[in-house]
Amino acid sequence: MFRTLVVAVTLIIVVAGGATTRAQGTDLIVKASAAGFAMTVQRLQAEIEKRGATIVATVDHGAAAKKSGLELLPTTVIIFGNPAIGTPLMQDQQTAGIDLPLRVLVWQEESGNVRIGYWPPSRITVAHGIANLDEVTDKMTAALNAITDAVAAQ
Repeated sequence: MFRTLVVAVTLIIVVAGGATTRAQGTDLIVKASAAGFAMTVQRLQAEIEKRGATIVATVDHGAAAKKSGLELLPTTVIIFGNPAIGTPLMQDQQTAGIDLPLRVLVWQEESGNVRIGYWPPSRITVAHGIANLDEVTDKMTAALNAITDAVAAQ
């Protein structure tokens, strides 16, 4: 009986440990931009298009807040993707569509510093229980890193 309990607890730890290791990469990735807010947004849009992705939407939260009589520091989300890369995730779990296309947030802090943030694509596979498609999220991760690194450094 004790041996069975030890085996069961060990199995739970191993399984949970694997999920925890994978989930550790689900924190928001934030990079400082060397440019001002408007220039960072413009450069992000240009870099996305340069790399062959399609911008689906631009959400200007600051403008929306202003229309409602509220104040918000400049905050914009760029939503973009490449169906040839993202579709396999939705073919595996259609619910992944809630997290696709990818999105990058650009915001200005009170200090004037501009930040670029995005969720790592591995978060999609974790959230939707997608297995064996790491090559897809690896491509997405590489693209997001390249795009945001280029924008942040300019």
